[in-house]
Amino acid sequence: MATTLEFQEVDEIGEGTLDVIAEADRFNTWMYKTISRHATGKTLEIGSGIGNISQYFLNDGHQLMVTDIREGYCEKLKEKFARHDSYLGVLNMNLTDSDFEQKFADQLGQFDTVFALNVVEHIEDDQLALANAKKLLRKGGRAIILVPSYQALYNGFDTELGHFRRYTKSSLSKVFEANGFQIIHKQYFNFIGMFGWFVSGRILGNTQIPEGQMGLFNTLVPIFKIIDAAILSSAGLSTIVVGEKR
Repeated sequence: MATTLEFQEVDEIGEGTLDVIAEADRFNTWMYKTISRHATGKTLEIGSGIGNISQYFLNDGHQLMVTDIREGYCEKLKEKFARHDSYLGVLNMNLTDSDFEQKFADQLGQFDTVFALNVVEHIEDDQLALANAKKLLRKGGRAIILVPSYQALYNGFDTELGHFRRYTKSSLSKVFEANGFQIIHKQYFNFIGMFGWFVSGRILGNTQIPEGQMGLFNTLVPIFKIIDAAILSSAGLSTIVVGEKR
């Protein structure tokens, strides 16, 4: 796994962050609706974590296979989703595994959509990650990637979460294009979130999202959605790019 961040089974900060975000129902619904409009057919999620967004896909009847690099998360996902009718199973998947094609031969070319939310920034070789994601897609299938925006916002949150970098629409699009994807959509997401990330991480020096801060943000999501619409998603804490396999 030389091309990826070394993960530990016990990921206290990462899982703590996921637990905090899990309670933000309005925010998670907003992200889900933003992403799912580009998802069709049989779908695979890279880096499902504890299933914060996966559950929305399954509740809406999407055929979904979930994956994670940590076996502990895979066990939690299996326990959480095993009873969903549209659940396709869970895989312990490393997107930059040196034996990727051999280990996941049964999954190659099987999916209409592959998506990864806040995952690619954890992978040192993002080119290889997108190349392997493409192998999972049928011709005409879509890869949907959401990552943190703007290197200038990199702070203690990013360090503790193991982020190699942050992106712009241009820099993420280049990774897609280098792998032969046709870009069909790109946008920023969550404009107001940039200010919270900067103040909490850079000025206050937090290394984990405070539960109270996330709770307040979640309450105000209806206002933040209006702001994103008003500025036509021209800036935001997250970058989203959707590419189609030619």
